[in-house]
Amino acid sequence: MSPDDLLAALDPEQRAVATALRGPVCVLAGAGTGKTRAITHRIAYGIRTGVFRADHVLAVTFTARAAGEMRTRLRELGASGVQARTFHAAALRQLTYFWPKVVGGAPPRIAEAKAQLVAEAARRVGLPADRTGVRDLAAEVEWAKVSLVVPDEYAVAVAAVDRVVPGGHDAAAVARLMTAYEQVKDERGVIDFEDVLLLLAAMLAERPDVGREVRGQYRHFVVDEYQDVSPLQQYLLDQWLGGRDELCVVGDPSQTIYSFAGATPHHLLTFARAHPGAQVVRLVRDYRSTPQVVELANRVIAHAGRGTGASAPAPLELRAQRPDGPAVRWAAYADDEAEAAGIAAAAARLVADGVPASQIAVLYRTNAQAEAFEEALASAGVAYQVRGGERFFARRDVREALVFLRGGARAADPDVPLGQAARDLLRNAGWTEQAPTTRGAARDRWEALDALARLADEVEARATSEGRHASVADLVAELDERAAAQHAPTVQGVTLASLHAAKGLEWDAVFLAGLSDGLLPTSLAETPEAIEEERRLLYVGVTRAREHLQLSYARSRLPGGRASRRPSRFLDALWPGASGSTRRPGAGQAPGDDDPRASAVLAALTRWRDERARDLGVSPGRVLATHALHTLAARRPSSREELALVPGIGAQTLATVGDDVLAVLARSVHA
Repeated sequence: MSPDDLLAALDPEQRAVATALRGPVCVLAGAGTGKTRAITHRIAYGIRTGVFRADHVLAVTFTARAAGEMRTRLRELGASGVQARTFHAAALRQLTYFWPKVVGGAPPRIAEAKAQLVAEAARRVGLPADRTGVRDLAAEVEWAKVSLVVPDEYAVAVAAVDRVVPGGHDAAAVARLMTAYEQVKDERGVIDFEDVLLLLAAMLAERPDVGREVRGQYRHFVVDEYQDVSPLQQYLLDQWLGGRDELCVVGDPSQTIYSFAGATPHHLLTFARAHPGAQVVRLVRDYRSTPQVVELANRVIAHAGRGTGASAPAPLELRAQRPDGPAVRWAAYADDEAEAAGIAAAAARLVADGVPASQIAVLYRTNAQAEAFEEALASAGVAYQVRGGERFFARRDVREALVFLRGGARAADPDVPLGQAARDLLRNAGWTEQAPTTRGAARDRWEALDALARLADEVEARATSEGRHASVADLVAELDERAAAQHAPTVQGVTLASLHAAKGLEWDAVFLAGLSDGLLPTSLAETPEAIEEERRLLYVGVTRAREHLQLSYARSRLPGGRASRRPSRFLDALWPGASGSTRRPGAGQAPGDDDPRASAVLAALTRWRDERARDLGVSPGRVLATHALHTLAARRPSSREELALVPGIGAQTLATVGDDVLAVLARSVHA
């Protein structure tokens, strides 16, 4: 492709990105606006025009799948020499190269998981080491490291950001655990994934010879999903740059959903201030979704940031480019079981109407919600896959199939089309023309092998379009590259995934399930900032849909249970039948904000909660979530029955503090 051909494939805003070859450049890209297309064309255009050399470009992103997709697109554009990797993969490659020179010997082994190390550290400092506690403590250790928080500064750091210390522990105890964790690693001669970035950044900062070599190699940087960069990743990026400004960043503040893990949109939002003269380009033409989906997405995010006191810029307003599609569907079910069955039936109808099962997704807030949908889809005879389960290339059946393909690559008949040759080899691994009629392990195995067969068709079609013959060796090379990037081929079946796991993906049809207060936003979201992140999570879910979208919730958890659930506060004034004058508070407004009596009740409840928390030695949110206090102040229930209907007041809360809450309410109402 000529430089002009590359630009001809882009819209005006994408073209502005592609031709902004000198940094600094900031691309604010809304969901579905073609950001990957824009930045890969920018790289290819820079190479074609001689501004870049392919081996001088380093493009980093956050997932192996995204890095693999970027490499595939760059290869198709004739820019295959560019390094496109995750932060960790790029850092590990450089650390492995420089370790013998700087430290000597082989680099230390990377621990596969923190759990065992954290469990040992917890035992040493006298903290509980049950599975749930260890998981939460491991996540906290990771947050501290990516936030560049050392043990001596941990207590001050969590207080500064109002972060809840896991497990009800005091900050000093967690700080001791962090110190013990580093000692356990040292004793076992291992490092963790965060150490990879820390050690490389230290090498670059402290060894001028290492810094010169890396900066001489990489002179142009592209960072995708920049709203998710952590302080540690930004520190490493600063070392890579070494004061230069040949940097292009791409992101969307409205898709910041990993703050709990240390990600922050601060660097994206302040990029123009930190880099005077930076070019800022906004991508708002949405090519993914129908106008119906785009309109809902814009309305969901329109209230972002209200009530937090933050001075963030207004969200990008997407402009749909696709023709009209079906109306967004809304559904309220009697209970969780009915919701799962209803969604499974709707998915089956879509498949019958010609929508591929692989183009349908059911998205939910927590992984614990998946089981009901697995059972319902299996009962309905609809194939499914759970995203976030066992990695595709780690499966035993896939590894065995790769052995057959590698062996066949050496003896394959060059006159046999790749698709046929691959299927002949995959039969040795158990693939058949027809899928098993039953669910379970046999069906899962067949779907994995069939994904390999269909990938062979894709490799063959690409080679044909390039005027060359595709061989089994080409398929093996493609699989090796995908395995290195964990870029799995598409498996047929409805995708079940959490909203976090769905980030960066898209489907023709999306079911957003469990959209009730207490589930989304989760009852654990205790601060205005945390609640706003839950709103962004819903926005991410909506923008995954290309054409068909359904939002639903269940009024009760169990069949025959009390219908105590209400739609998510983020859907106030959006749910059909709602009106601005009758909507419940919550859409950018705290309950009681415009009611003096409610404000007084809220103040009394807050005082009671804080005193109770001090008496128990726990964080206030563990006594009662902030959003529950607001709802209590607005509704002012006067009986245990009414109190039980308030989102965030479960059976345990009702039993332990229900009477106290009612007493506070009674005093406040009659004051």
